[in-house]
Amino acid sequence: MREWFSQLAWPALAGVLAAVLLLNAEWLTPSKRASGPDSYSSAVAVATPSVVNIYTAKLVADRSPILNAPLLRRFTNPIDRQPRVERSLGSGVIMSKDGHIITNRHVIDGAQSIQILLSDGRRANATVVGTDSETDLALLKTDLADLSAIEVANSNEINVGDVVLAIGNPYGFGHSVSLGIVSGLERYGLQLSAYENYIQTDATIHLGNSGGALIDSEGHLVGINTLIYTGANDSSNAMSGIGINLATPSNVVNSVMTDLIEYGSVIRGWLGVSVDLLLGFDEEGRATQSLLVTETAAGGPAQRAGIEVGDLIVGLDAVAVTDARQAMQTIARLRPGDRVLVGLQRDNSEFEVEAIVASRPTVN
Repeated sequence: MREWFSQLAWPALAGVLAAVLLLNAEWLTPSKRASGPDSYSSAVAVATPSVVNIYTAKLVADRSPILNAPLLRRFTNPIDRQPRVERSLGSGVIMSKDGHIITNRHVIDGAQSIQILLSDGRRANATVVGTDSETDLALLKTDLADLSAIEVANSNEINVGDVVLAIGNPYGFGHSVSLGIVSGLERYGLQLSAYENYIQTDATIHLGNSGGALIDSEGHLVGINTLIYTGANDSSNAMSGIGINLATPSNVVNSVMTDLIEYGSVIRGWLGVSVDLLLGFDEEGRATQSLLVTETAAGGPAQRAGIEVGDLIVGLDAVAVTDARQAMQTIARLRPGDRVLVGLQRDNSEFEVEAIVASRPTVN
C-alpha cells in the first residue's frame, strides 16, 4: 500500500512544482505589449541619415571692447586686437532629397561659413535660403546628392505621454540620441515671439542639439529641438527647469519652409492692430477672452475696415474669440488679399466688418 501511494504521490507533486515554476516565470517576465518595445533602434536607424551636424564660422571683433581703450592699447598684444574666427556647432534635418535642410536661426546667425556633416561621413558646404526670426528657424541648401529626407509626421496628432527621441550633435560629439516623452503641447509665454507654440519634452537636449530632430517611435519628425528652458532661483542663483526642453512642431516647420522656398521669407497675415488681452465673464458666469484694440496702423487693413481704438474683437469669421493667442495666430495664417469678418463690440453693440488682410511687415 505504501509503495502504491509513493508511486502515485511523486508524479502529482512533480506536476504541482512544475506548474508553480511556470507561473512564477510568467509573473517575473514583463509583457512586451504592456511595457512597450525593448529598443527604438529601428526608429533611430530610419531618422539618423536625415540628421546632420552643422559647424559654422564667423569673424568677430576684438576679444573684449575694453581692449580698445586708449590707455590699454599700449599694454595689449596687437594679436589680441585682431578679428578672430569664432566657431559654433548645431544640428539640422534634411527635409528634401534636393538638399533643403532646416535648422534653428540662432545656429547659423551671422555665420560666414556653414559646413554640414552627414551620418555617413560626407561633408559639404551649405548656403542660407532664408530665415524666420519669429520661429527661430532657418533653411539651408546643399548640393550633395543621394540625400535621405526625413518623413514628417503630423504634429497635431501627437499626445502628451507619447515617446519621443532627440537626435543631434551635443557638444560636438556627433550623432547622439536621447529618449523621453511629450510633457506638454502648445507651450507659450516665454515672450520670444508672437507665435510661440512649442512641444515640451523631457528628452535630454544639450548645447549642439539645437536644430536637430525630435522624432516619434517610428522615426518620423514631430519637431525641431529649439530651446532648453531654465529658470534662475533668486535665493541661490541655481538654475532650475532641467528636463524642460522645447521643440518647434513639424507642422510649423513645414509651413515656414514652404514660404522660405517660394518667397524667401515667411508671409503672415496682418490686420494692423495692436491689442491687449481682456478677460471677462459671459451671462452664465463663464470666463471669456477678447482683444482690446489699443492702436491701429495708419492706412492699415483694420483702419480701412473701420476698426477703432477701444473696440473689442470678439469674433473672426463668425467664430467667437475664446483664446486670444490662437486668434492672433489665425490672422497670421491668412494670406495677403484674404478677406476676414471681424466681430466687434463697441458701446454695448456688436457688429461685423470685413477687412482685407495685408502682409505683415518683416521682423528682423
